[in-house]
Amino acid sequence: MSLVTIIIPYKNNLKYLFLALESVFFQTYKKFKIIIIYDDENKSDLLQIKKFVFRNKKIRKYSIKILTNKKNIGAGESRNIGIKLSKTKYIAFLDSDDVWHKDKLKFQVNYMINDRTLISHTSYNIIDESGKKISLRKSKNKLYFKDILNSCDIGLSTVMIDLKFLKKNNLKFPKIKTKEDYVLWLKILKKIPYIKGINKNLTDYRKRKDSLSSNIFTKIINGFKVYKNYMKMGYIESIYRLIILSINFLKKKIIYDIF
Repeated sequence: MSLVTIIIPYKNNLKYLFLALESVFFQTYKKFKIIIIYDDENKSDLLQIKKFVFRNKKIRKYSIKILTNKKNIGAGESRNIGIKLSKTKYIAFLDSDDVWHKDKLKFQVNYMINDRTLISHTSYNIIDESGKKISLRKSKNKLYFKDILNSCDIGLSTVMIDLKFLKKNNLKFPKIKTKEDYVLWLKILKKIPYIKGINKNLTDYRKRKDSLSSNIFTKIINGFKVYKNYMKMGYIESIYRLIILSINFLKKKIIYDIF
């Protein structure tokens, strides 16, 4: 019986997707299903993905679904589709340009079960486009709402969540192209006291020059929307929170990005 559904949105990064999928197939923990949501209006990569997944005998033994969006709706809303279709105890998110270490699922599933926790995240490495490690982010044992409000210290591809908890509280990613995960963590922390962190590097987050999250202007605009539109704060408080968030982001770069 599968305990974990792995949700992977995809858009226009074929070589990285194959690396991401291989990191899943090589997991020491095997009780999982995979849902790939193809979110690119250009369908040229779709056939190659299907060939990679379904023509390899070693891969065919896994439960894999490939869903195709009629138009580009963004990673957050694509993940919502995966959440809606999931029926396992846990869900895990993996961006199509990130990779997992081989014991990621085994370690985290055991932690979730033994600790009886509803959501956990882990420490992670930051790698460049060639796969070279350039930095790291360490997780704290517990993150409270006030912590997340000042600094988003959760890597999306490190997160595992109890699916029943998510659906019971109707928690979804918002309709925003970046910071959508940040909004979800804040919403979750309005339902539970804290999010548990595992200080163990189990994921490599790939920093890409052409990604939406690398666009500073987009970050600033969506950072403001997080506070104003989703946390329902006033203009002045939203700007204040955005300044604090930016300062803490710079602090993390100074602390972690220098070896």
